[in-house]
Amino acid sequence: MTAAHAAIVLAAGGSTRLGRPKQLLRRDGESLVARVVRLAAETRPCRLVVMLGAYHDAVAAELAPSRHTLELCEVADWREGLAASLFAAAAQLKAHRGPVLVTGIDQPALNALHLRALLDGSRTVRSGCAAVMHGERPGSPAVLSHALFAQVDMLAGDRGFGALLAALPEKDLFQLQAPMLMQDIDTAEDVQQALADGLLDRTGH
Repeated sequence: MTAAHAAIVLAAGGSTRLGRPKQLLRRDGESLVARVVRLAAETRPCRLVVMLGAYHDAVAAELAPSRHTLELCEVADWREGLAASLFAAAAQLKAHRGPVLVTGIDQPALNALHLRALLDGSRTVRSGCAAVMHGERPGSPAVLSHALFAQVDMLAGDRGFGALLAALPEKDLFQLQAPMLMQDIDTAEDVQQALADGLLDRTGH
């Protein structure tokens, strides 16, 4: 029987290039952070951990009405980059021995089919890992085997698991081609493009 997966939603970032919390941008009336948490919950993880840091109170308030069982995890040193969130997530999931689904909140085109495809695909390869391809590089969202996730100590700064996934033999990594997920939200220009593409609500812009 396949071990149940856990899910991590990375929502601790400071959105420094954007200048305001990307977590609170909205699509179809729903904040991006609440939307991604809902999508992750729909994969039925055994545990759902949401990493909080910058804008903690405002982001937590968006999640308060959630019908899903969440573990809100404070990342005290979120300013140090993505790795800090992944370290904290690993500590939170210390007892978990199954795969881990990891996703950020700033890909407004993300949907449930992407996450399900990654989880299903991870079961078809020897490594148990799957990732969305960003050009020729694996990136987020991704499914990490327990063995790969245990290498979290190798990360630093804003480096996630991309390099470790890229080091796997090509046949051992399920690669999801989803070009729309290469569009993320980092700058004001990204917001304008997402608005033009109908991926963000215009209210408040």
